[in-house]
Amino acid sequence: MPGLQRVLAPNPSPMTGPGTWTYLIGWQEVAIIDPGPDDPAHLQAILRALPPGASVTAIIVTHAHLDHSALAARLSDHVSAPVLAFGSASDGRSSAMQWPVKAGMTGGGEGIDLAFRPDRRLSDGEVIAATGWSLRALHTPGHMGGHLCLAWEDTLFSGDHVMAWAPSLVSPPDGDMGAYMASLNRLAETEWRQIFPAHGPRIDAPAARLAELIAHRKGREAQILTALDSDAGDVAAITARVYHDIPPAMLPAAQRNALAHLIDLAERNIVTATPHPSLTARWTRK
Repeated sequence: MPGLQRVLAPNPSPMTGPGTWTYLIGWQEVAIIDPGPDDPAHLQAILRALPPGASVTAIIVTHAHLDHSALAARLSDHVSAPVLAFGSASDGRSSAMQWPVKAGMTGGGEGIDLAFRPDRRLSDGEVIAATGWSLRALHTPGHMGGHLCLAWEDTLFSGDHVMAWAPSLVSPPDGDMGAYMASLNRLAETEWRQIFPAHGPRIDAPAARLAELIAHRKGREAQILTALDSDAGDVAAITARVYHDIPPAMLPAAQRNALAHLIDLAERNIVTATPHPSLTARWTRK
């Protein structure tokens, strides 16, 4: 697309697919979306991709995972541009996720950037604009409480919220399944022409992909409830019953997704956990 470039970070993995995409928008005044991991080679690749004579007006981080945000401060020093985001790693966390934090629940090793602090916070609906482009921030919690998508006219930069190659990880207490589903439904209300995710290929049929992701999560929820109909169990046992169609290396992530579904179901008074919601709790259907 005119005015759009992307640079792939050298961080392929089972969780990142081919790696993290960094997007550059504009030719004279440039916005950089998701600078990526703190990798010197990736920093140099981004600097080489800048159009000759261009200035960087904003570095925008969709969320504070290390593969998206860790390079932001170093890149900011090189290009003298502010870092914009919804907030730090804990900002935007829903009330449903406050009590797991107080109970000592932590994430599942997703690489949370606890040191990340933006120079300026973006609010839902806020517009960032410069010569030749404007971006509208959309607060889309779910994958993380402070996750942002960015609308460029009818094109969406979706961060980790919508991807073509895999469903997003939702890992409590930083991820919230109820919020994730609400954000998917919100995005589905707009007729996007295409979606550029932070991992994997461009999505050329956004409505179909959003519907597919919503159906996938509803299907997993139904599978979890069916598993609980036959027997109660902890998250590991429930995951083994439900996620039998994934590679073994992905089971830890599947357990976090299952926990997110179970916490959401508990919030809706459909299931209960003894003694309290956690990975080791005994989950039963009410």
